[in-house]
Amino acid sequence: MKISVRIILTSFAFVALNFCAQAAQTLDGAKIDQLTGLKGKMNDKEGVYKVSQPRNDIKVTVDGLQMPPFMGLTSWAAFVSGKTKEAMVMGDLVLMQDEVNPVMSTALESGLEVTALHNHFFYDEPKVYFMHIGGEGSVDELARGVKSALDKVKEIRGTGSMVAKGFGGPQIRSGTINAGTLDGIFGIKGDTNNGMYKAVFGRLAKMPCGCEAGKEMGVNTWAAFMGGDDAAIVDGDFVVKETELQDVLKSLRQSGINIVAIHHHMAEENPRYLFLHYWGKGKAGDLAQAVKTAHAKTAEQK
Repeated sequence: MKISVRIILTSFAFVALNFCAQAAQTLDGAKIDQLTGLKGKMNDKEGVYKVSQPRNDIKVTVDGLQMPPFMGLTSWAAFVSGKTKEAMVMGDLVLMQDEVNPVMSTALESGLEVTALHNHFFYDEPKVYFMHIGGEGSVDELARGVKSALDKVKEIRGTGSMVAKGFGGPQIRSGTINAGTLDGIFGIKGDTNNGMYKAVFGRLAKMPCGCEAGKEMGVNTWAAFMGGDDAAIVDGDFVVKETELQDVLKSLRQSGINIVAIHHHMAEENPRYLFLHYWGKGKAGDLAQAVKTAHAKTAEQK
């Protein structure tokens, strides 16, 4: 009986593996090419279909050396058959600073996830950022999302405009932020310094040593304001669980807040946290409300 059960289980495992291998081959590369507008290539060993787009439209130098796209300036998206949904996509988009936030909004609105935003170089001109994307769904949805993100890049660069040197909007001058108004919005007593204001919200993480790291150890969300009530800037950092990242990104972008980095600050902490850095301009009260609304997407606020 044990031998028969072992044979049955072995046969089942073989059938399952064979089914998965066949499923991996069901990706229609021609369809992905058509939907993304790019020419891809299938890796039969991994069952992955990958499309790419070199950034030939921008000349980038790193440490004074002009970099060809082959040296890491190529956007790509890789598709593989999914387990619970038709497909999964992962990719990396090569973006100029003025492209990052419009492309991020487009990707999020198209059903893609944004999982990281950071630099790959030092001393690059113009400055280049890399936005990692992912998602699960139908091949149609995912491929159209990738195309929409890449089309947004073309739209921005299509006019032949130079890469922007700033976010635009009013120039912010030194002033005094009404701390009482912001305290009322955030529901805490913030810190003030020479007319500036800062609110900090802590979280807890257990580190590999068994120690707890909290607010004062850097596991915190913060918002710092400078300028005046009618024209201010806010910059800061959100600490989010991986499951909270997409909702917080969407909330901030819908409020017009720019995301400037998404990455880790720690390793092997529990729970796992991501940190996103942001920058916004506008009326101090509106900016504070945008931060508060996004902060409400984190677990402690639910």
